[in-house]
Amino acid sequence: MRKTSAVLASLSLAVLALTGCSVAGSSDGAACERPADSTGVADAVTVDGDLGSKPDVSIFAPVKITKSASSTVIEGDGRPVENGQQLVVLELTLFNGQTGEEVASTAYDPDKGALTNLDNQAERFPALASAMKCVTEGSRVVVAVSPEDAGAEALSGFGLGPKDTMVFVADALDVYLPRAEGELQFNDASGMPTVVRAPDGTPGVIIPDSAAPKSQVVQTLIKGEGEKLGADQIPLVNYTAVNWDTKDLVDTTWGKSVSLDFAQTAPAVAETLVGKPVGSQVLVVTPATGDVPATAYVVDILGAVTAPTQ
Repeated sequence: MRKTSAVLASLSLAVLALTGCSVAGSSDGAACERPADSTGVADAVTVDGDLGSKPDVSIFAPVKITKSASSTVIEGDGRPVENGQQLVVLELTLFNGQTGEEVASTAYDPDKGALTNLDNQAERFPALASAMKCVTEGSRVVVAVSPEDAGAEALSGFGLGPKDTMVFVADALDVYLPRAEGELQFNDASGMPTVVRAPDGTPGVIIPDSAAPKSQVVQTLIKGEGEKLGADQIPLVNYTAVNWDTKDLVDTTWGKSVSLDFAQTAPAVAETLVGKPVGSQVLVVTPATGDVPATAYVVDILGAVTAPTQ
């Protein structure tokens, strides 16, 4: 997997703020199926060049479509994008299908790759997000977006006319885990919360009726198979936090956006993740301190990136 050092960078297409609506996706990678390729797109757009490098694209303009379609140029054998929340690193080049001219592109720089997800892409380009559902890491895909699907605002934002087709060439360079994956671990400590998991990985936390521990407790529930999280890296996590005393949900990222700032949100908990393999699920119980109640955190380590340097 390619490493990206610019986790907080913005791409020139300006579509990558990690917010947005939901894109339905499979919760099971084995069952993830992409939309069928369009022969018409494959015939109209030819793409050469290596994955992750600026593509050499020839468009037999004008490309005019009434329904958005896509075609796979390179079929990757990596992890699929299963849902809208899952983090990916994309390189994108946008062309005007009417003229064949390039309109905008990302940096195609391994040190400036920025994280996004399909929920975010759907904010401006729902047809692009739909076409990228279930794409696998290492893939290059051509997506032709019809004027009706793009909408006047998106078209005008790139200087395109109301009848122009948008043609994207998208490289899926990194696809991060959607949930913890690895070997279930046995923990024999008594009086600790029980964690159950939905098929998509969303945890449920069952707090026992006993008193909370007086000191911090850390348990690995699932041991991942990825690289160990370094002290100088930014963890990419999904987490759920539950108040021990009231058993109420304090916070969760599940169904929202993967956390990129967990070290600031819960620094004491984030420190316990250092040295844990990516793919792990960790239970951390923090004791009550002052007005802050004891809290149980369930954290899925989905990936890690190096903080950007100036």
